[in-house]
Amino acid sequence: MTCSFHFQYILIFVHLYYYSIFYLTITLSENSPYIPSDNIALNCGSSSSITPQYDGRNWTGDIGSKFISSNNPAATTNSTASKASFMDPSVPEIPYLSARIFHTEFTYNFNVTPGSKFVRLHFYPSSYIGLEDTSKSFVTVTACSGRCYTLLRNFSASLNADYSKVPFLMKEFIVCVNAPVLDIKFASSSSNSSEESYYGFVNGIEVVSMPLNLYLPERDARDLHLVGQKALFSVDYNYSMETCYRLNVGGNEIPPKQDTGMFRSWTRDDDYIFGAAVGDLLFDFNVTLRYPPNVPPYTAPEMVYKTARAMGLYSNVNVLYNLSWFFPIDSGFFYLVRLHFCEVNRWMKNVNQRVFDIFINNETAEVKADVIAWSNGYAVPVYRDYVVLVPKVNNGEKQDLWLELHPNTKTKSQYYNVILNGAEIFKLSNYDGNLAGPNPPKKIVASLPPKKHNPKSSKKITLIMVGCILGGLLVFLIFSFLLYMIIRKRMFSCFSLQLDHSKSALNITIHVSPLCHRFSIKEIKAATSNFDEALVVGTGGFGNVYKGCINGGTKMIAVKRGNQMEERNLHEFQTEIIMVSQLRHNNLVALLGYCLEEDEMILVYEYMENGTLYDHLHGPKSPLTWEQRLNICIGAARGLHYIHSGSKHKIIHRDIKPTNILLDENWDAKVSDFGISKLGNMASSCSHVTTEVKGTLGYLDPEYYQCYKLSEKSDVYSFGVVLLEVLSAKSVMNPVAEEEDVNLVEWVSSHLHNGTADQIVDTSMKGTISRESFVKFLEIAMSCLAKHSVERPTMGEVLWNLELSLKLQTGVETGKVEVLNNMDFHIATMGTGNNSDATPGIEFSEIVMPLGR
Repeated sequence: MTCSFHFQYILIFVHLYYYSIFYLTITLSENSPYIPSDNIALNCGSSSSITPQYDGRNWTGDIGSKFISSNNPAATTNSTASKASFMDPSVPEIPYLSARIFHTEFTYNFNVTPGSKFVRLHFYPSSYIGLEDTSKSFVTVTACSGRCYTLLRNFSASLNADYSKVPFLMKEFIVCVNAPVLDIKFASSSSNSSEESYYGFVNGIEVVSMPLNLYLPERDARDLHLVGQKALFSVDYNYSMETCYRLNVGGNEIPPKQDTGMFRSWTRDDDYIFGAAVGDLLFDFNVTLRYPPNVPPYTAPEMVYKTARAMGLYSNVNVLYNLSWFFPIDSGFFYLVRLHFCEVNRWMKNVNQRVFDIFINNETAEVKADVIAWSNGYAVPVYRDYVVLVPKVNNGEKQDLWLELHPNTKTKSQYYNVILNGAEIFKLSNYDGNLAGPNPPKKIVASLPPKKHNPKSSKKITLIMVGCILGGLLVFLIFSFLLYMIIRKRMFSCFSLQLDHSKSALNITIHVSPLCHRFSIKEIKAATSNFDEALVVGTGGFGNVYKGCINGGTKMIAVKRGNQMEERNLHEFQTEIIMVSQLRHNNLVALLGYCLEEDEMILVYEYMENGTLYDHLHGPKSPLTWEQRLNICIGAARGLHYIHSGSKHKIIHRDIKPTNILLDENWDAKVSDFGISKLGNMASSCSHVTTEVKGTLGYLDPEYYQCYKLSEKSDVYSFGVVLLEVLSAKSVMNPVAEEEDVNLVEWVSSHLHNGTADQIVDTSMKGTISRESFVKFLEIAMSCLAKHSVERPTMGEVLWNLELSLKLQTGVETGKVEVLNNMDFHIATMGTGNNSDATPGIEFSEIVMPLGR
């Protein structure tokens, strides 16, 4: 009996041991990068092996290497190794400093294992020693292993680099290897032409293995949805592909070293997104991704799935437009489009919360796309593949491939929104194995030859032109009259701005109040003495602020000049006009007008004579009295209370800080800078919105910072920090202070805990503050800093308490009220309102630098 028991115990132990080994192996393999069986990096024209820091791989020189074909003894004599005469500072030396140059056919042989391979060809169209004219370099490249594929035909690196506006090129292909040797053959145009001056060159070659069935099936064919057709498109190992685009949508560039082991490059999507409505960026860097069996971890880097681009917060706006991207591609080919999805918004965990349609080249690719339904959970990566035909036009010239996402309204989902994390676009080879497209046209300005003069023809043309002009003028007058009648009936005018930005036209439709004047650039330059640097009165995230004057020098203005066509500034420019032009309140800075000419984005405001609140708290100017500070806080609170509840739409400022509270000649406070403001939901059923975190460190609401929950209470928290700054005249962050004094909120909390609250007060006001006024002010400031937004007061309640604090200050000069001193004040004498957090602000203890937003 005892022996049997021990035997069963041993069996259980062995079972658990092997189970744990298996479990650990699976876990580690999921988190480990893919290790390619073939990882060849050839530095053409070089004799040494180098491991560059940016890449981390060993690049082997091809001089004397085993990769040069031994079947062609003349290959080494008909090719030369050379170095670039000039290196652009932005171009890495490896592999672009050296090159293999050839005038006849030249072949590299790579001994590799069977399976699909990445083949990457690197070109730097610079002048080389002995060869100065790179425009004469045309090369045809084929890859052969059982079957031959034409990768490039008469390819000009110079024309392609000029077209793409880049100094160097990398062309990536995917080929299926069925033999032990992969031959890559290069042939210059001189091999098919009598002109010996033409040549070919290559700087670097990569051959890298990939996991089975990552893109191309190794055995059985895959049937994919052919966009716009009911039939399926079968993809098998007989195809080869060219990588056209690989994007980390909504995220940063991912270099080859940070890929999942295959050295792929993932670029940002900023250059390809179309229109002014570019949506919001989503991210959660701390989320733990859960990979399903059909999406292994090597499919794409984690950062692709942890970042995304989605639409804004307002469903009624989202249904009016598409989130769109465009990609220039060669016509006359089929394309495989792979879209990566992963729901990283922690509030999106159920089916039918976010449902949308996918359109590719104006054809419906997917209806009722629901990432949660596809992936069966939050933070679970998934991708979808589509095939689209781009018909050949004009000898295969480039066309734009469009990708568009639009909310699906028929499903009545919780949110009308879309999401995309990543995108890959591949060109599929034709039936004959061809992937080569034409070179882009050379940019030449040609003049037309003069035509012979024909009096009769000229007379007819003149009559036709006169008729067209008169007809056009009549149509114009009718249209102008109708337009005038329409505008008279509208409260706000609407105009469309066309901005050439990031290779696309950004169309912005902005509703502007009639009180918002459109200045000409001539008027702006005259007002600022042609942007004289001596007139700069401030600098912010949008750009410089100039002091100027108009109306013959009788009216002072503040001119905010945006940095030249930066995308972020474009959105802030649009938001400022939309928000501020429709707001009129004594405690909000008035937007007088704007200017949008000569690639300038300029906003014109009323001039604030006394600068910013920050200047008077931390600058060399005379310190403010307690009454002045109270009045300034009351004015700012009135402005915030108005945008939270008094305007037509609730507005959340998102960047409340002393630099955004301006003071006019009467010391009245005015809230400014609505560039990153958000429209809130006026419905009581929605207490917050979920959005990308924006603002200034030190003033950010912890609930917004950690949970992405934005509400008007986020402004209340920021204003609470401003109140403490007003009281103490200390910076919100002090990186050189002791650990407990780095953060202003923590510093105040420690004094309250130690019973030394009187030490919080700015030394310039000692002996001038009413005890009761101080208690009420500090009480409302600390209640604003409650950890949970539901425990914070509204801005209306803050305003009421600040006005009460001012009333309690009345009588100090006559000695009718008790003045605060450092002898008898203790934490027990003051309340903390509804603040449930003993140490508010502790969430930001790791932040030590108060950087701008």
